[in-house]
Amino acid sequence: MSAPPPVPATFWEHEPVRQALAERHLGRVIRAYRCHPYHGRVALPQTVVAGWLGITQAQLSRVENGPPLVHLDRLAHWANLLGLPASCLWFDLPGQAQQSVRKAETACASTDPHGAGPDEGRRALLAGIAAVAVGAGLLGGSERVQPRRIGTADVARLNAVLELYRSVDRESGGGLLYREVARFAESVYRMLDWSHPAGLTPPLIEAVATARQLAGWTALDAGRHDDAQRHFVAGERAALTAGNAPLVAMIRYAQAKQLQHLRHNRDALATLQLTHAQLGSHATPATKAMLWGAEAASIAALGDHQTAVTTLGKASDEFERVNKEREPAWMGFYDRGELLAQHGRVYRDMARRDGRHAPEAVRWGRDSIAEFGAANVRSTLLNEVGLCSALFLADEPEQALAVGARVLKQERAMSSRRVLDRVVNLRRDLARHRELPEVAEFERVITARAVTAA
Repeated sequence: MSAPPPVPATFWEHEPVRQALAERHLGRVIRAYRCHPYHGRVALPQTVVAGWLGITQAQLSRVENGPPLVHLDRLAHWANLLGLPASCLWFDLPGQAQQSVRKAETACASTDPHGAGPDEGRRALLAGIAAVAVGAGLLGGSERVQPRRIGTADVARLNAVLELYRSVDRESGGGLLYREVARFAESVYRMLDWSHPAGLTPPLIEAVATARQLAGWTALDAGRHDDAQRHFVAGERAALTAGNAPLVAMIRYAQAKQLQHLRHNRDALATLQLTHAQLGSHATPATKAMLWGAEAASIAALGDHQTAVTTLGKASDEFERVNKEREPAWMGFYDRGELLAQHGRVYRDMARRDGRHAPEAVRWGRDSIAEFGAANVRSTLLNEVGLCSALFLADEPEQALAVGARVLKQERAMSSRRVLDRVVNLRRDLARHRELPEVAEFERVITARAVTAA
């Protein structure tokens, strides 16, 4: 035979094949494949199967009897060649992770027409992601995951699961997500003690750091600030161990965002400036733009508006130099919308001191909203809250109320304490229009919302 023959679906249910798949050892899967009774009484010769795979008979013997393969490209190529069903695999075939993310995004956006609300759909989606993680051996079901030897495919699967969680976070907020992500991050953290090839240590540690960063971020979004800090510290330690300076910067940026949310702007600024200084030659344009944009927000909050505008200019200049292909994958979140959102935040602080800056705050708010994609629901909503503030500061209460009504409706579907806190803070900027009955009613509604959520 010059190529693998087509086989029925029941082929993969043969016990030796099932056992080899459970062991996650493609060499043993190939041996079980060769010896399957479907091929007749005599097993397929190693020379024949080796020819299909493009290797020698001696190499195939080592593959079948040696340690598990860890090279994802080879695993995917051979699995495709032999026709292994995707449902049997412990690793993603090319394009599979991206398809899963798109399915997750679609599921998040849909609701059950027979009465199930978005929260039920999201919980079902989270259960599905957790099931994927359990099936991949990255997360325990009712019991703790048993240590085993891990390979490149495990790290790839880990990162794919993290991307699924990120997509849910962007659309739904951290409140619904935090417990699942925290459980996953802590389970993944224990993988550092499992056996793995020495060359896999850096990417594994980076994946662990990224998982901890996401757990901290969802905790921050859920208003669980102690938990957020715990995860950020663990993630920073892992990123430092991996020697990944840009990832350290990313985690410290998240810490600074938490400090800004809690209005500890001096501490946030010190964190950002120290991070910028320590990055040195490891700083990429996106990292610089991210840090300078965040610095500008804290500087403006502290009242130094001229320096804040200068720092925003530095962020914009660096952003124009960004080449996405040369940036880490996890920096993909920092897009033009995020940059313009920092401009809006700076100009709102300036408008609170001098109303002449309010029209610019409105413009930056609208521009940032226009830049965010449909999947980035939370960032869009946060900037609509900012736009509502800017419109009150610009003495446009009717427009502000129109945006505010939309914000209140969307906030209830978003499990984000951070969004709710921003909504409640609108009371600061609507004060000058409180004599209007409609504004007074709007303030009453957001105050009641805060009390209900407390």
